[in-house]
Amino acid sequence: MDRLLVTVLMVLSSLPVCAAGVGGMFAQGRTHFSLVGGNGYAFDNNYFVIGASVTRYVLDGLGVGLSIENWSGGNPGITKYSPFVQYVFNQESSVRPYIGGFYRHTAVSGLPGIKSVGGRAGINIASGPNAYISAGVVYESYRDCQVIIYRACSSTYPDISLTFGF
Repeated sequence: MDRLLVTVLMVLSSLPVCAAGVGGMFAQGRTHFSLVGGNGYAFDNNYFVIGASVTRYVLDGLGVGLSIENWSGGNPGITKYSPFVQYVFNQESSVRPYIGGFYRHTAVSGLPGIKSVGGRAGINIASGPNAYISAGVVYESYRDCQVIIYRACSSTYPDISLTFGF
């Protein structure tokens, strides 16, 4: 996994970038759409994960949003709903660090759903005047978790996405 993250960061650093002014893509009033796709692992099954999120910047650098993910191809089926808040540090650079927090409800077919809270941190790398790629790490802690059902009550995983802003 570390090798993959290093490779992704090296590829991203070679992309042409546009240095935005302070605020820029993360200015108050901007709206961002993010697409997520990849694979996940849960309940001893591999899943195909597809998702989307929308973020509205209520102040320069401060965004609130909602995301949804669908995990298919494994059993049981999983759907995740998550409101979140994120702060992107304003600096005159094509690379901008971010931190954020979220609450998540995970619906699991045939099992009780589970709620979690978590945080994320990473960097946004500009890939055009209205697009960026994010790479970071997420820590998630599950509430009222039953280890016998869910096998683990916290997890840490990579966070990579492509986002378009308007």
